[in-house]
Amino acid sequence: MEAIINKKKVAIDNSEREMSLLEFLRERLDLTGAKSGCGIGVCGTCTIIVNSEAKRACKLKVADIVGKEVLTIEGLANADGTLHPLQQAFVDRGAFQCGFCTPGMVMTAHAFLLERKKPTRAQIRKAISGNLCRCTGYQQIIDAIEEAAKYYK
Repeated sequence: MEAIINKKKVAIDNSEREMSLLEFLRERLDLTGAKSGCGIGVCGTCTIIVNSEAKRACKLKVADIVGKEVLTIEGLANADGTLHPLQQAFVDRGAFQCGFCTPGMVMTAHAFLLERKKPTRAQIRKAISGNLCRCTGYQQIIDAIEEAAKYYK
């Protein structure tokens, strides 16, 4: 059994199928960008993308990704190591303070922008409404997503 995680084939042992996907990513693969926040799928800190759809890793089992393509924040950057335009927009717009929510927020925004090329600010607000941030007040996050939208074709 295997999955594609950040464009690389990853073998999945049968004993890992019932393991939390968040734990698998963080502990087995050392992909620590997805954070453990609430553990019940409401805060969004563990958001990843599975087959182009934003998902909460804390609510998934490893079995749920067998044969699928997974993208984490670590896999979003360009092959040369430079930041993806969405990540760069977060930096440029100061869309983070402590950074705890940022990976989940970026992944939610990325999945949204893959579907909605020219979103309104209201659509952006709605898209990220399931991701909690306790530091920035969301204005800079919305600005960053709006800025990055022009790179999605």
